[in-house]
Amino acid sequence: MEVETTKFVLWAEDMSRALGFWRDAFGFPAKFTDEHWSELDLGGASLALHGGHDGTVRESGFSVQVKDLDEALREIEAAGGTIVRAAESRPGEPIRLGVARDTEGNEFMITQYVGGSR
Repeated sequence: MEVETTKFVLWAEDMSRALGFWRDAFGFPAKFTDEHWSELDLGGASLALHGGHDGTVRESGFSVQVKDLDEALREIEAAGGTIVRAAESRPGEPIRLGVARDTEGNEFMITQYVGGSR
């Protein structure tokens, strides 16, 4: 099997608003946009947004690791997102973790690596 790419799909009620959130909060550039399906470049993978969602909250399993978690949480709020769980250290894990929600109701984890060997 030859894998061409990997995609993580999130649902969007308002495609324009969803694209704006991921662009403004993280700087992910759009590769393709349409009212029903859009793709953002994650550098080797894609975040795909599928239209038709009703905006209800849903856990996604999506995670973004950043250099500065506190700064990222501020950027998420500035882009219209919601902080669901503030940054916290993870006992026994070399990360700090927060949980956020995008403008479409998708909850995702946001982490910062803080030590140990990789």
